[in-house]
Amino acid sequence: MRILYFTRDYTPHDHRFLSALARTGHEVFSLRLERRSLQLEDRPLPVEIRQVAWRGGRGPAGWRDFPTLWLDLKRVLREIKPDLVHAGPVPTVAFLAALSGFRPLLSMSWGSDLLRDVDRDANLRRAAQFALRRSSVLVGDCQAVRQKAVRMGFPAERVVLFPWGVDLERFQPGPQEAEFRRAGAEWEPPFVAPRALERVGGWKPPFLGWQDAFVLLSLRTWEPVYGVDVIAHGFVRAAQQIANLRLILLGSGSQAALIREILRKGGVEDRVYLGGQVTNEQLPHFYRAADLYLSASHSDGSSVSLMEALATGLPALVSDIPGNREWLDNSAAGWLFGDGDEVGLADGIIRAYNQRQELALAGQAARRLAEERADWSKNFQCLLAAYQMALDGAEATFLRVVK
Repeated sequence: MRILYFTRDYTPHDHRFLSALARTGHEVFSLRLERRSLQLEDRPLPVEIRQVAWRGGRGPAGWRDFPTLWLDLKRVLREIKPDLVHAGPVPTVAFLAALSGFRPLLSMSWGSDLLRDVDRDANLRRAAQFALRRSSVLVGDCQAVRQKAVRMGFPAERVVLFPWGVDLERFQPGPQEAEFRRAGAEWEPPFVAPRALERVGGWKPPFLGWQDAFVLLSLRTWEPVYGVDVIAHGFVRAAQQIANLRLILLGSGSQAALIREILRKGGVEDRVYLGGQVTNEQLPHFYRAADLYLSASHSDGSSVSLMEALATGLPALVSDIPGNREWLDNSAAGWLFGDGDEVGLADGIIRAYNQRQELALAGQAARRLAEERADWSKNFQCLLAAYQMALDGAEATFLRVVK
């Protein structure tokens, strides 16, 4: 089968999908709508995947670029002659694929595109509805996506759901950096380049005293949708009551100045490690170096970073939104706090700290949950089944027209 995998940019999630597709024996072509200034993925495309050169994928893409991109996409489709187009996010990439008139089209929601973006922008909503009307199958990662698509008029029976999942071999408990941290006189974060320690004014965080600390981990991008400002405020509140509380805060984004100011005003700068962007190879070590994973995201499907934390045996404290609720509601693997509620977050941190002797049991429950529901090697098979559903649906439609 010839597959055109059409995505917005090249992210770690795209790398995961393309790496798995490369092992299927299918002929796969990769098409990128745009290229942002921030490099999102540091690993090259799998050698089996053919990158398509076209007018897109060279910089940011706006609505005014779509007529030109639409014409060139039609050229790409004529030359490649794919059996199937896999496109997402829905309101942008799948919309452009739908404009081309190609069938069968499998649209893939990236979570917030349907859960949040279409409610904030009327143009995106209309584009998503257009794409859905012309999609043979919709792939999503949580029930909230299915419910939203159905409300927008898409048939529930044509939605294939699966959490994207994680590599359970790579993200697994131990050897625990947290134990090494507690055993040493001074702790340094694992595999961190010296430049990652730099901050405004050349300040570098001291790690003396971290060996006995209760360490929190946040690694969402510093953009409004991910609520990292809520994490910062909640940490300040909790740190006022717990002297040996520490925070590993990875990532970067447009709210960097705001978040640093929250930490400065709260007087906790020397208790926070700002690690910046880290590589995919470094990620498992940071999960293992922490005692509790935090996310205050205002919108998520099945969060991959949450699944990575669970797989590493790290209990989680996350915002009470539909995507997170599907994982942690009434679960022994973690806790929920009110969306945007910094006081609730602080209270949750304090409760977890007070129960820290019991967190090993929560970590075991987290790993079991990941093994049951977040195994990428198993979950990926759902995508192949969705491909077949799209092909069968296209064939059935064709036969009805012929008759």
